[in-house]
Amino acid sequence: MTQKKKQIIACSALTFLILVADQAIKISVKTGMHIHQSIRVTDWFYLLFTENKGMAFGMELFDKLFLTSFRIVAVGVLTWYIAKQIKSGVQWGYLICLIMILAGAAGNIFDCLFYGMIFNNPPAPLVAELVPWGTGYGEFMLGRVVDMFYFPLIEWNWPSWLPIWGGEHFIFFSPIFNFADANISCGVIALILFYNKRFRQ
Repeated sequence: MTQKKKQIIACSALTFLILVADQAIKISVKTGMHIHQSIRVTDWFYLLFTENKGMAFGMELFDKLFLTSFRIVAVGVLTWYIAKQIKSGVQWGYLICLIMILAGAAGNIFDCLFYGMIFNNPPAPLVAELVPWGTGYGEFMLGRVVDMFYFPLIEWNWPSWLPIWGGEHFIFFSPIFNFADANISCGVIALILFYNKRFRQ
């Protein structure tokens, strides 16, 4: 078996595994916890079920339909780029970073495309259930992304005498994210740290 075929098989398998793990976690949380329910694992790690319409880590910067369309285009471009890199005989490490980003983005796209079609949206303390296709809480491409990992590593109150944020409660690290987000972030960080030169090229 040639090196290119090995890389194609490995990339396909890794993408599949990340997607399956991401969706398994999301569906378990969505059908096992009610919205905004929190489960304490440690003082600095919680499972906190939230949903968002926007980008990674709960940010909401653009229109939902535009964002979903942009994600699909980005995944298409990245898939083309990965295929091109395999043909050029790219390093395994560089390829794995790209696959993590691709699979993570695809995992969140799946939520956006289908979750509104296949899940209902009951109020707490009820949990969501799978429903017949097209009878869910939203339309195609307008589903919400499921997030659950919350790491409030450090918390403090700002001194009241500060002109900005005085007396306010501060949490580091406050974003809530999912397995797909983690793969995207780790892939990007690894590219910057270990493949900076090639990434710039």
